[in-house]
Order: sequence, then C-alpha cells, then structure tokens
Amino acid sequence: MEIDKERQKKARAYARKRRHVTLINMGVVSAGLLIILITRWDAGLRDLVRAGTRIGWVSHTLPFLQWQPLAGWYPWQILLYFLAIILFYQLLATPALVYGSFILPRRYGISIQTLSGWISDVGKNFVLNLGLEAAAISLIYGLLALQPQWWWLWTALAMLFFSVVMANLAPILIFPLFYKFKPLPAGELTERLVKLAASADTRVQGVFTMQMSNKTTTTNAALMGLGNTRRIVLGDTMTDRYSEDEIEVVLAHELGHHVHHDIWKMIVSQSILTLGGLYLANLALHQAVEQQGHYQSLTDPATLPFFLLLTALFSLIVMPVGNIYSRHMEYQADEYALQMTQKVDAFKSAMRRLANQNLTEISPSPLVEFLFHSHPSVKRRLQHADTFAEKRYSSLKASLNMPRRVAVSSSEPPGIVNNGSSTPRSAH
Repeated sequence: MEIDKERQKKARAYARKRRHVTLINMGVVSAGLLIILITRWDAGLRDLVRAGTRIGWVSHTLPFLQWQPLAGWYPWQILLYFLAIILFYQLLATPALVYGSFILPRRYGISIQTLSGWISDVGKNFVLNLGLEAAAISLIYGLLALQPQWWWLWTALAMLFFSVVMANLAPILIFPLFYKFKPLPAGELTERLVKLAASADTRVQGVFTMQMSNKTTTTNAALMGLGNTRRIVLGDTMTDRYSEDEIEVVLAHELGHHVHHDIWKMIVSQSILTLGGLYLANLALHQAVEQQGHYQSLTDPATLPFFLLLTALFSLIVMPVGNIYSRHMEYQADEYALQMTQKVDAFKSAMRRLANQNLTEISPSPLVEFLFHSHPSVKRRLQHADTFAEKRYSSLKASLNMPRRVAVSSSEPPGIVNNGSSTPRSAH
C-alpha cells in the first residue's frame, strides 16, 4: 500500500478548510462573548432573568426559581442564564457546525450520513453535553457559594473523579448512543487479537466491531474502557479492507497506551491543567468582584460569560502543551507496536492505508502540527518505522559478526556456541 497522491491533494485542501472553519468559529464565538462583556449585556441578561422569575404567574407556578440557599446564590436562575448563553452560542456556532461537520465532509467523500441521521447525532450530542455542562455549572457555582476561596480545588477534584467514571462507562453508556456494536465473529482474527492483548497482560471483555459504514468512509480502532468495561473495538470499515497483520499492529499501538498507562497519565495531566486554569479563573473572578466591582458577587449569574471566556482562552493557550504530551505518548505507542509485533512492513502499510482512507494530510506544516495535532504526522510515523528497522538490522548484523566463543560450561561439550542468555530475546 502506497500513499495516493491524488488523495493527498484532497487531504491538504480538506485539512486547510477544516482549520479555517475552526478558526472562524472560534473567532465568532469569542467576539460574541467579548461583545456581551463590553456592552454589559451580561448584567442586562441577569436582570432580565431575575425580573422574569418575579412575574406573578411565574413566581406562583414556578416558585423554585426564587430558591436562594445562600445570600446571592440562585441555582435555578444560574441555570436559566446558562441556557440562554448556550442558545446564544449555538446560534453563533451553527453555520460553522453545519458546514464543517456535514457539508464539507460530504463534499470530500468522508461522510455518507443522511441529513436526518446527522441531525439525530447532533441533537443527541447537544442534549448530552447540555446535561453534563449544566451539572458542571451547578457544581461550580454551588462551590463558589460554599467555598469561595477553595472552590477551584474541589471542582478540579470532582472533574478528576468524573473523568475516571466516564472512561469506565463511556463504552457501555455513551458510544452506543451513536454507533451499533456487535461481537466480532470467532475466527483467526479474533483469536490473534485476544492473544495479543493477553501477551500485553491486558484483560478485555471481547472483540467488537463498531458500525461506521452507514455514516463515514473513514475508519478507526481502539481499546475502549477501563477495568471491567475494557474491550477491543474495530470499525467495520477496517475489518473489510485491512490485512490481519495490519489490524494487529494497529491494535498493538492501542495496547501500547494501556501498557504505558497513558489513559491514566492523560487523565492526571488534564486534571493538572484544569486545576491551573481554575485557579487562574479564581484569581480573575475575585479581582473582578472584590477589587473592581464589576459583579454583585461570585455567584452572580452575570459572571458566567466572563468565566466561559477565561476558560476558553486558557484552553487555547495550553492546547499546544497538551498536544506535545499527546504526540509523545503516540510515539511511544508506535514504538511498542513495532517492538511487540516486529512487523515493520505491516505497520507502514497500515499507516499509509489509514492516511488514504481517512483523507489525512501526511506532512502538515511544522507549525500546524505543533499547534493542532495530537498525533505525530504520518510522515514522522513512517520515518519512525524506518529508523526502527534500521536499528533492528544493525543489531542483527552486529550479533552475527560477534566472535564465536568456545563454551566454558562443564555442561556443554567443547565446540558448542553459547549465546550468553538462557531466555529468548524479549519482544520489548
């Protein structure tokens, strides 16, 4: 399998347009939040929400909207304010969402999903995110009321716990909302993958296929879940066109993440970044409320656009740092796959096939890779495989050129060569 040059032309154009859509969307949303802050619509919306909850029939029918557990903290009003901000965000982001995730992928042959199917997935994703984000906002503002000096620490710890729970439950609760899963039929491929997992001391609940072919022409494979939900998952767009050796090295890469505890490392590293971002947000909020008097209190709903803008800016700034760490882990997982399988040709063939099928730009500019890519470029991964092969060849050549030694052990007759080891060469 070689790189398709025509596909690469399309891949470069597709990647460029996707970046433009992302940057434009970020700019529009950020500008929207800035306009809210500059024009003081943040306070105006707060006053509108509060006035609405005091209307006679509203206060009579929905008295809980006036609930105030602590002075200045109205949980339900904060949620109403949050809902208004989310709807405003969706209004701004919808054009980029439609173009970037439906029109553009279909234009380049990546998506084959129907409009109704796409709307269904977008709707489920919106409802799911809305529920999780509303819970997070309720937690944050509750802690701001109860622990105004240490809310950021308790929030980070809660998010760490939530990340661990979701990593465990996602394969059985979240992903099935968007894809159908079924066990891979018994056969040589299933046996090879289960055996490969066992050799990595990884217990899995089975090998499953994920139905991607009704939505996309791309493919993927993963080791999903933690503990009792961990399973091998292959896209059905992979099982029908990749050789067993290619699938084996792809899974070996995923097993490398498990062996190196990369899921836990990523959870911890993201939690540390979250902790740092929340601490900085804490300083900014206290400054805005206590020193500058921009808001009535820390739990003032009007602080929400300011808080969202702070977290968005922090995420944007630290994104390259997270990507550097992610690319390092991906490099290590590639190394593990090569060491474990010793199948360099299959690894390179799989990388090329993935690039062709997923319309991946094999050699993005260094700046683009540094800023936006969580994986090394395909070109770097192929070079890594070549370097591994050269080192293996040099090592083998050196071992063949070693002078033959006469055995000195009394258990071996003279003339038998001793290789100096009582065990086979480790795959690692």
